[in-house]
Amino acid sequence: MIKLRNVITPLLLLFSLLPSLLPADELNQVDIAQLIDLRDQQNALIIDIRTPQEWAASGLIPQSYPLTFFDADGRFDIDQWQAKLAKLRTTPDQAVVLVCKSGNRSAKAGQILTQTQQMKNLYHLQKGIVGWVTAGNPVARNCPNQLACR
Repeated sequence: MIKLRNVITPLLLLFSLLPSLLPADELNQVDIAQLIDLRDQQNALIIDIRTPQEWAASGLIPQSYPLTFFDADGRFDIDQWQAKLAKLRTTPDQAVVLVCKSGNRSAKAGQILTQTQQMKNLYHLQKGIVGWVTAGNPVARNCPNQLACR
């Protein structure tokens, strides 16, 4: 006869490990053409996570929203950031594309959001605003004090 304790203990251990065995939501990297398609065909939000000084220096992708993720010391307030993002989204599952200078910070922010917040439909622009400008795409200027750059 099997003792109940001999069955329950391994089951409890298995269930406690289950979340770590499930695949995390993935952060998808997109190129410029994919970003434009996501924005124009799927109403994706383009969120520029750089600082106001960076926005002023190089401008923003048209139809993007400036929303700093990391402060000057590399810290972030994920709850505050997500609350601001929620105000911009038209639906909770609306696709979001993160943009930074070169793609490094947006990848880091995206990993944080997918792994700790289970955020879905999240992308980041490879090569960031530098890649956008280098490819000859337009930028919106004088936007840091506006909600959206259009």
